[in-house]
Amino acid sequence: MKPSNDLFELIKSLTKSEKRFFKLSSSLQSGKKNYLKIFDAIDKQDTYDEESIKKSFKNKRFVKHFPSEKNHLYKLILKSLRAYKSDTTINSILQQEIKNIEILYHKALYKEANKFLNKAKKKAAEHEKFYYLYELLLWEKILLEEEYEKGEFTKDIDSLIVDERNVINKLRNLAAYHILYSKINYIFRSGGYVRNTIDKSIVGEISNHPLITKKNTALSSRATTICYYIKGYCSLANHDTKLSLKNFEVVKKIFDENPMIKNDLSKRYINTLSNIISCHIDLKNYTLAEKMIYEMRDLLDIKQFSNYDSKVRIFTASYLNELILHERTGEFNKSMIIAPSIIDQLDVFKNKINKEQEVLFYYKIAYAYFCSGDANVALFWINKVLNDREPSLRQDVYGYSRVFNLLIHFELGNFGLLEYIIKSTHRYLSKRQLAYQIEELIIKSLKQLSKNKSKSEYDKIFQDLAKEIEKIKNDEYEMTALKFFNFNAWIDAKLNNTNMSESIKKLS
Repeated sequence: MKPSNDLFELIKSLTKSEKRFFKLSSSLQSGKKNYLKIFDAIDKQDTYDEESIKKSFKNKRFVKHFPSEKNHLYKLILKSLRAYKSDTTINSILQQEIKNIEILYHKALYKEANKFLNKAKKKAAEHEKFYYLYELLLWEKILLEEEYEKGEFTKDIDSLIVDERNVINKLRNLAAYHILYSKINYIFRSGGYVRNTIDKSIVGEISNHPLITKKNTALSSRATTICYYIKGYCSLANHDTKLSLKNFEVVKKIFDENPMIKNDLSKRYINTLSNIISCHIDLKNYTLAEKMIYEMRDLLDIKQFSNYDSKVRIFTASYLNELILHERTGEFNKSMIIAPSIIDQLDVFKNKINKEQEVLFYYKIAYAYFCSGDANVALFWINKVLNDREPSLRQDVYGYSRVFNLLIHFELGNFGLLEYIIKSTHRYLSKRQLAYQIEELIIKSLKQLSKNKSKSEYDKIFQDLAKEIEKIKNDEYEMTALKFFNFNAWIDAKLNNTNMSESIKKLS
């Protein structure tokens, strides 16, 4: 059985200050510290190699029970991180405050416990941490009973019950919005943009839900951000980019007006910025899109966005959008400038970037090289998508990649191989119901083009293809494919013997 690399991944995720804190806290402990030797050995590795570590410690007794030593070290690191971050997030602060209340209560220090309680309740309310606020209200009732037993009746139990009911309602309201968000998110994460009536029907149910259509249904700022976030996604599904942009900008505004919630929901804030940038690109607001890309990267200078998770998300969101921006403007020379650093960062963030974004990066890098005239390199990157194990998400991207693969082989002149790949691609798309009109048109044309044709016949096929695409380009289910590959620019480049960059600029 292959050794687990969980410990390796945890150690590699540590910042310099986190490592230093772990070492300092370990130095306070007495006894042998074999775990520090293992820590240092793993920290020096670029890829996890357990056998080499065992060999380096072959004369040490702890090697005989290495798995338990690893497990011990893993738990010690987590304990150190809990201590290191005990006062850095609102969740950890509130957990600590509740623990303090519990300790003081069991020591019969009720007055002191109430001081911590009031302070914690204020923090929980400010950050809209309703789960913790509910737990604090339970403690308030317990402490109130102690006051009643002493004959002190300064607090009203009825008002406390009202507060508890309000918190429960807000928790339920927030949970209901999370369910709606999960449904719309599933559609985009699994299939991408809506391209059939079934998915559109599901989106319709969500967009017409009372929590979305009625006014003042969100009972908190957190719920309001989800409400408008869902509206933004629903608008995207219905191809209303202007309305989508408007909704995502409302989400951003709420976050900016509530910095405590913004810092706590940094992931959603980054995703909101990414969606705003994407909308600006689709609306051809290229200057605004570029400005917001740099605004997103500036978040890294803010403490609340300097954690490893935010770094990964800001990298993926900003550079994917930048590649798309250069696609739409035809500035593939700029894509070529940033491509090497993106590839390096993909290696640095290996196993930290989610599968969807990893696949999108491979596709976009392949597209950038293809449009820059390097089909061989494009083939290398599109194969990284095609060679991935059977996907369970973003079926649209895998479908587009198959069609893109055909175009690459056509450009490389691999006509013998192309004939076979066309058949397998058509089977793949048909089996998964991904073969829409535009894909069918491209496959049909490539079948004809792969056979030896005269210049006039060659041009006629491209001209006919252009006419057919023109007929369907405004179809809401077909237009999405044009976001992933500019077929019009490709046809124009072939007919006029020019490159993709010039054709995109001419047609835009």
